[in-house]
Amino acid sequence: MKKVVDGEELEIPRHVAIILDGNGRWAKKRMMPRTYGHKKGADNIEPVCRWADDLGIEYLTVYAFSTENWKRPQDEVDTLMRLFHKYLVDYLGRIMKNNMRMRIIGDKSGLSRQLQEDIADVEKTSAGNTGLQFTIALNYGSRDEMIRAMRRMVRDGCREEQIDEALFTSYLDTAQLPDPDLVIRTSGEQRISNFLLWQMAYSEFYFTPVLWPDFDREALLDAVRAYSGRNRRFGGLK
Repeated sequence: MKKVVDGEELEIPRHVAIILDGNGRWAKKRMMPRTYGHKKGADNIEPVCRWADDLGIEYLTVYAFSTENWKRPQDEVDTLMRLFHKYLVDYLGRIMKNNMRMRIIGDKSGLSRQLQEDIADVEKTSAGNTGLQFTIALNYGSRDEMIRAMRRMVRDGCREEQIDEALFTSYLDTAQLPDPDLVIRTSGEQRISNFLLWQMAYSEFYFTPVLWPDFDREALLDAVRAYSGRNRRFGGLK
């Protein structure tokens, strides 16, 4: 979809996925604990959702906590879990006001009962909303997602001759989402860290040195500008 933004015509990606990175470094630069950086990073999610919606992005997915993040110091993990709970509870009213639908992907069974209840509540309450489709990857790892999908296929008795891309995709956590058109990673790191490996097959990538708490409308717009200038070939010649 093309849209005029700030006087320039841009091709707007339908689905943007963001690897949120740099909270700890942002805090360290300010001689504050990493947990302070995570709080500021959580505070930045709402405005980024608003900017994405204003640009015409239909789907926004953020990588908030990976299956590997449990290896971090316990106080940091505990802080992150409290932040997720607070976000889901505090922002539900704003989610509804903004007609935004929220989904959580990842292994929910590994989360506390309270957090699972929070997730079920926000997903059920926002299910009918038709605005920005916002997804948080929480206790998510793409390899874990694929293994869980294959196990469900085995339990469902899928036969070898039935298996194709469409069937496998239908068993993934993202079955209801289109593949991401644009993947952004903040903080300057250039790796995908076990995020949406299957879904990123033909995504465009954009790496920015901006740390996640500082990622603002202009940083998002820079990523969209870069995407707009790409020639997406999907493996073919154009």
